[in-house]
Amino acid sequence: MDYFTKNMKLSIITINRNNRDGLERTIESVIPQTFRDFEYIVIDGASSDGSVDIVEKYANEITYWVSETDTGIYNAMNKGIRQAQGEYCLFLNSGDYLVDDDVLKKVFDLNICTDIFCSSGFGKKSVKDITFYDFLYSSLKHQSMFIKTSLFSEIGFYDERYRIISDWIFYTLAIIKYNCSLEFYPFDLSISQPWGISWIEGKEMYRERELFLQEYFPYFKKDYELLRKYRTSRAINFYDYLVRLREKFRK
Repeated sequence: MDYFTKNMKLSIITINRNNRDGLERTIESVIPQTFRDFEYIVIDGASSDGSVDIVEKYANEITYWVSETDTGIYNAMNKGIRQAQGEYCLFLNSGDYLVDDDVLKKVFDLNICTDIFCSSGFGKKSVKDITFYDFLYSSLKHQSMFIKTSLFSEIGFYDERYRIISDWIFYTLAIIKYNCSLEFYPFDLSISQPWGISWIEGKEMYRERELFLQEYFPYFKKDYELLRKYRTSRAINFYDYLVRLREKFRK
């Protein structure tokens, strides 16, 4: 592979820690891509489960890799960004995988040139229909998001003070505060693990979002709290409705 051309279109970054099988699945989805204008960066967090053996197995297909201790997910992702030479970055972390061998070509054949472009939107919304509410209660998938590498110099790298939401913080600031351009492409790019940290630690995720709002958008924090109460109340009411409906059909 001729990965080492400067100024290529894409840098694919995979971070990993003790997820040997997931890492191999990710790598095996990247290697056969028919789109070739990319480099591949793997950042391993000093894994002890044989992950390094997997990296070494595919070393000829990887532009840059390192295995060393880090301080968390976003510290590892930032290490990848610092190595990136591509116009865009795509974070495809271990366990995530591209849907087929032609999907990157399919994306770049669209000739999208916005600051950020990603697969589908908040609830399949179009870009023009997005509201701040969508940012508060939904999320764009970083596994399917192409981010201009230059934005990390302009906006800043992922905030390592946060354990769970720094990717959400980045694109929220990029789109809402910095008015970066956004576009969706109408198909799926990747499959992600269903047990990510934001899914496992939902309460902590919302706590971090409140801290972020207090820091960057303090005037919206009260609105956020009211919206959370509304969503919780609506969810409880809907659950009660389902219970009543189930009991009705049992009679």
